Amino acid sequence: MRFSLAVIPLVLFAALAGVFLMNIDKDSSVVPSVLIDKPAPEFSLPPLPGRDAGLSKADLTKGEVSVLNVFASWCIPCRAEHPLIKRLSREAGVPVFGLNYKEKDPQDGVKWLAELGDPYAAVGMDLSGRTGIDFGVYGVPETFIIDGTGQIRYKHVGPVTADVLEKVLLPKIAELKG
Repeated sequence: MRFSLAVIPLVLFAALAGVFLMNIDKDSSVVPSVLIDKPAPEFSLPPLPGRDAGLSKADLTKGEVSVLNVFASWCIPCRAEHPLIKRLSREAGVPVFGLNYKEKDPQDGVKWLAELGDPYAAVGMDLSGRTGIDFGVYGVPETFIIDGTGQIRYKHVGPVTADVLEKVLLPKIAELKG
């Protein structure tokens, strides 16, 4: 009995060490999504105050590649990536949509875009975070590339950097545009 109790910590340590060693050279910034190559979830979100239209799945399935950027005014990394989202909107040749995630006050999103510039073809307010959950959002910012049939083809977790924009997002969009 005493021998078996002494072995348990060793077995647990060996198991944890094995898991660590198997994952040592994996990129921890890559978060796999079960939604890749699957249809975007059904959703219909109201617009930001002062806008005529919100955002729905129908906006993402109009036969062209599109980008969905999940942002919030309270998100510091969103502020850092915003100039690159504006650049993406100018250079990609596809519509970029915004999902305003879990704002406490809808006016905060309006003020944020007025201050920083509005690169979005449309913005939907996800006050409850339900649509974000349906997309598998871990936290903001996140950016999705969606093909013309509404299939999610790529997901970037975290702020878009110049490197990500130039080496990943723009080439992936170009590839999908054919």
